[in-house]
Amino acid sequence: MENDTYKTILKPSKEVLHKDKNSKFYSYTFPVTTEEDVKSYLEVVKQQHPKAGHFCYAYQLGKEPDQQVYRANDDGEPSNSAGLPIYGQIQSFEVTNILIVVVRYFGGVKLGVGGLINAYRTGAQLALEASTIVERTINIDYLITCDYDVINKVMRVIKEKNLNITDQKLELDCQIWISVRKKEAANIFSMFDSIFKVTIKKTES
Repeated sequence: MENDTYKTILKPSKEVLHKDKNSKFYSYTFPVTTEEDVKSYLEVVKQQHPKAGHFCYAYQLGKEPDQQVYRANDDGEPSNSAGLPIYGQIQSFEVTNILIVVVRYFGGVKLGVGGLINAYRTGAQLALEASTIVERTINIDYLITCDYDVINKVMRVIKEKNLNITDQKLELDCQIWISVRKKEAANIFSMFDSIFKVTIKKTES
């Protein structure tokens, strides 16, 4: 059975501080679904830390593994010493639709590439541990359209299968939007498709 769940966070984490050889690393997690969300949260963090030297981050978007996109940014630190260690924690905690930002204030002592990798990885880990991680289902959204004389049949299936109605318009004809777990979607589609005078089509969520 294919997996139709994913893990993400409910809300931004509280600020977490990690210190290493006088350098300070402030870490945050944010729930994001678009690159616009990423940009706006980065701006928020930069406003909070106007004197910081580096704003390193990684994010991953997308619920399904074959559709996920990620980006890791070192923001001036040595190549692959910040963004990828942060992204590694996203993979380790198996979360998506998430942005992790680690802000560094240089403390006068160089950490070296190994030290930086460890510091950024630790910062990301602490922020994730301070986050509320939840499991969500991957859903398929459908629009059901039917005449009034078959609405009872449609509603009976919805009730029997305990389906989630997200919207409905009962005007000249009946339009009902439902959200169905991915692994049940094909079965639900065929049930409605087999009812006379009922059409069902997939919609974009």
